[in-house]
Amino acid sequence: MISFLDLCEQNSVEVLTTDYCSTQTKMDDSYSKNKAKGYISFAAPNRELNIIPGYPMVPFNENNNNISALKDAQNFLYLLNTENFANKENFIQAVEETNYDVIILDLFFEGIEFSPLEIERLKVKKNNGERLVICYMSIGEAEDYRYYWNNLWHVGNPVWLREENPDWLGNYKVEYWEKEWQDIIYGNDNSYMKKILNTGFDGVYLDIIDAFEYFE
Repeated sequence: MISFLDLCEQNSVEVLTTDYCSTQTKMDDSYSKNKAKGYISFAAPNRELNIIPGYPMVPFNENNNNISALKDAQNFLYLLNTENFANKENFIQAVEETNYDVIILDLFFEGIEFSPLEIERLKVKKNNGERLVICYMSIGEAEDYRYYWNNLWHVGNPVWLREENPDWLGNYKVEYWEKEWQDIIYGNDNSYMKKILNTGFDGVYLDIIDAFEYFE
């Protein structure tokens, strides 16, 4: 991947990397190697992305700077799965107690959208520095736990809904070039993207952008 990542960096596109690390030694190695390459990195202790790591004790390259663009960030937290938090307020308070420069999270907590006020709270680090909050959104698969899912849907109905991802049950490949799917994702007031914009996120993390490989 490095040749592609370096190409981004050489053209002023900031690179964020997530490494899944099973030991603290591997986490240290990840942070060291990513820093040497100039990437902003997160060493995740598991693939579920469901915890705020206890190691290192503070975020790598912790700082009290105000972060207004990705190029200013020195670290980030990828916290997609909320299963280990009792409720939304518990989740918000836990993130508020960190000094990560960027937070990547879902628009929903157990199916309930975060409010603009809650996102504003998350934009402040514990040390009062400002940070970015970015929303996760899958554009290459439909997820049967999302608000847009119709319980009458099944593979082939709608026609752009393809097979279930065997590695992530409940996620279905989509013919992403079809307008009906695109209308769900963006371009109108009822779209997923509009919900994200209305909630006040600073940006969007697009997942499954490599969906073309499935159709190849």
